[in-house]
Amino acid sequence: MSRLFRRINKGTASTRLIPQKMLRTRSFAVRTSVLFPMRTFFDTMQCSLTHTLLLMSLLVVGSIAYDTIETPLARRENVLGGSAPFFAYAAGFFCPVQMVGVVGADWLPEYTEMFRKQGVDTSGIEIVPDGKTFRWSGKYHNNMNDRDTLDTQLNVLGTFQPKLPENFRRAQFVFLANGAPSTGLAALDQIQGADLVVADTMNLWINTTRSDLDALMKRIDGLVINDSEAKLLTDDINTVTAGRKILAMGPKFVIVKKGEHGAMFVSEYETYVVPAFPVENVVDPTGAGDSFAGGLMGYIASQQGNLDGETIKNALVYGTIVASFGIEGFSFDRYKEISRSDIEERREAFRKMTSF
Repeated sequence: MSRLFRRINKGTASTRLIPQKMLRTRSFAVRTSVLFPMRTFFDTMQCSLTHTLLLMSLLVVGSIAYDTIETPLARRENVLGGSAPFFAYAAGFFCPVQMVGVVGADWLPEYTEMFRKQGVDTSGIEIVPDGKTFRWSGKYHNNMNDRDTLDTQLNVLGTFQPKLPENFRRAQFVFLANGAPSTGLAALDQIQGADLVVADTMNLWINTTRSDLDALMKRIDGLVINDSEAKLLTDDINTVTAGRKILAMGPKFVIVKKGEHGAMFVSEYETYVVPAFPVENVVDPTGAGDSFAGGLMGYIASQQGNLDGETIKNALVYGTIVASFGIEGFSFDRYKEISRSDIEERREAFRKMTSF
């Protein structure tokens, strides 16, 4: 576990859930073993730009893929996908991102440039000269929620062992995107005391690598998981009680994704829910969950990891808004058309929809 979460001002509206050691002392001395209100600290602490960027360092480790996708509307072949790219691009709207993954000789330089423009450092991507990038093919049902996997070719992903560049190992915020739990464990072994570690998982790993997943759960602060996977993991048909059972496995909080029904945050003391943004034209839902996590973690990192209730609720909203753009196009088509101002505009519309 990277940092133990404590509850401050128990029983009041100003409840804060923050890591015991939220900030690491890089080139300036800070007493980090004592809990204190983050706002007071940042009002008095004068940080240089370099220090600020360090505070915002966000690392993602996950899969990189070429997808072939068929929906009721259209079919696209060999488009960019994978958990790490969707997370990284979404988080890049809020803060600098470091991405770790593996690709083959078929990796296109144009994607490296695309991520560079989004503020994503791709120096952690391993290129295997004689290998092929992971490929996935799927077909969505008419409801655009359910899909069938038609083909999976692990290729270089099958033997992937993450190798983090030295500067990546000091990341303060870490997201272990959907992938084998052993990959996440190997990455954590190289990370030097992150302040916040969050992971994603899926039914494949729950069913086939449960011991590794159990070990990973004890080393993370939060878990992002969809509702069916939460029920599978806990053998509980109720989403709320399933979330609470996950807390007993190690994480200090769990975020349950419920697709078109939104998301729910559960910790020992707090529960928050946010609906999905209503999208009229759903083109391709692939990567929506990863983009949600990217928006959420990117916002938290931009707030220097402050985990009070308001920050968490805003992070859930930003994750929801970013994901709502992605499903309006295939792969990264829609994301490349928008900016942070578009996200803020939709967030304001969402606020008006949900305020009462």
